[in-house]
Amino acid sequence: MGDRYSALASVSATRAILEAHGLATKKSLGQNFLVNDEVIRRICDLSAVGPEDDVVEVGPGIGTLTVALLAHARRVCSIERDPDLPAVLAETCAPWADRFTLISNDALAVSPADLPFAPTAFIANLPYAVAATLVLDYFERFASIERATVMVQAEVADRMMASPGTKNYGAYTVKLALYARAVSRFMVAPGNFFPPPHVDSAVIRLDRYVHPDLTAAERAACATIADAAFATRRKTIKNSMHTYFGKVLSAGDIAALLAAAGIDPRRRGESLTIDEFKELGRCACARGIAGRTRGAR
Repeated sequence: MGDRYSALASVSATRAILEAHGLATKKSLGQNFLVNDEVIRRICDLSAVGPEDDVVEVGPGIGTLTVALLAHARRVCSIERDPDLPAVLAETCAPWADRFTLISNDALAVSPADLPFAPTAFIANLPYAVAATLVLDYFERFASIERATVMVQAEVADRMMASPGTKNYGAYTVKLALYARAVSRFMVAPGNFFPPPHVDSAVIRLDRYVHPDLTAAERAACATIADAAFATRRKTIKNSMHTYFGKVLSAGDIAALLAAAGIDPRRRGESLTIDEFKELGRCACARGIAGRTRGAR
């Protein structure tokens, strides 16, 4: 292996492994295998995974990144939904069998109790169709995760890092910010994959950020209000909230909530900062209407 991070990070090695097992890449599962060792190195460096870390990895594929993680982490538990890949991973990860666990399942169906340990790091090369959902879901449900380093479509990374007032800033940005903050990112061109995807990719590192000024109920209310604020982007926040909450909140409730939070009802949702959304969540709980907002959809 020499100075390489992963002996599998080449087109020839990837082809050889797949052919040896009678397999091909599956477009239906969004499979694009990394074939550039320098990208593997940069992911490992960005993740800062060390001997004290227990890693949960989603989408190990044939183990290209997994073997590099196993060389640095204490333990790795990988989650793979393709039923054809466990046999491949048993072979490629065999040297680390005492520190490697594989769960064959959809990552969204895996609970913290299913893992052999409480992970400190989440690392993944994610199918683009589920990337945003999965990252937020794991920060919400796996409280032990301190940081995530994930390969996603560049546009998803833009949404994760967006600032108020920009086109990529939306409800997802707000909800993710309730759990984590983006630290750094780097771009990965299509040619670094086999087969090459039709979009640019980015690796982004997100570190958990705890908001001590929010209760769980206030955080949930904030997330729901974010959904309402961006439900109709071209409307004022007052009108957008009325459209979203019309069946459970009166116009007076909405006006009073905005006034209590110090939000001009003529503003649009995309102009509100994370702190302003947090204040709306706090006020919704203080005024006793948070429970009703959860029933809006």
